Amino acid sequence: MTTENAIGSAPGTGANQAFNRPAAVTRSLLGYGPLAGACYLASGLAQALTRDGFDLRRHDLSLLANGPLGWIHILTLMLTGLMTVASAIGVFRALPRGRATTWAASLLAAYGLALVAAGVFVADPMNGFPVGTPDGPPTEVTPHGVLHIAAGGVGFAALVAAAFVLARFFARTSRRGWAWASLWVGLVVLAGFLGVATGSASSLAVLGLWIGVVTGWGWIAAVCIHLYRRTPHPRQPSDPAA
Repeated sequence: MTTENAIGSAPGTGANQAFNRPAAVTRSLLGYGPLAGACYLASGLAQALTRDGFDLRRHDLSLLANGPLGWIHILTLMLTGLMTVASAIGVFRALPRGRATTWAASLLAAYGLALVAAGVFVADPMNGFPVGTPDGPPTEVTPHGVLHIAAGGVGFAALVAAAFVLARFFARTSRRGWAWASLWVGLVVLAGFLGVATGSASSLAVLGLWIGVVTGWGWIAAVCIHLYRRTPHPRQPSDPAA
């Protein structure tokens, strides 16, 4: 067996098997979309259920970045943010070139970068977490806390805008199911963020934020899987007559 056959061809594929490297790269990048959401939610829930004093009915996941184990959530935010940026590049490569594609990919990348920023700038302790923190709003508003809120606002706004941009794109390309789904996702994420942006720490507001976060990650995963399936398989049979 030659080196070319050993490396360039999968077992049993034969010589008439071509390798589409751009398609392989695009599909690999799109794979980070579902992975980012799964990692964020799995890590967040695992911490929320095991960290002393954390209450899913009262606390949003951002508070997990505080305390001795806060580095876990900080790392989660940074890694999932970078994975989201990678998936945004995949979306740009998978969709037809145009203004909508540029905007959608850029907004998704902005959401990913906002997650990274949210990990760098930790939220101020509040509402009794970590244990020993007074109940209610932060006793001291720090620059890091303000920048964390700003990163969250930019991130959610970018995600909502990306959903609306793709809703319009799907409508123009006669994919009405995707168009309506993207529109509703944008509205749900927007409502979830506005609920806590008012400063409310009620269980209803926290639940709304959870619904918005899960919906947003689910939509990113669904879009990436949809585009992944529409991207040609990297290994395409070459023309035998070529």
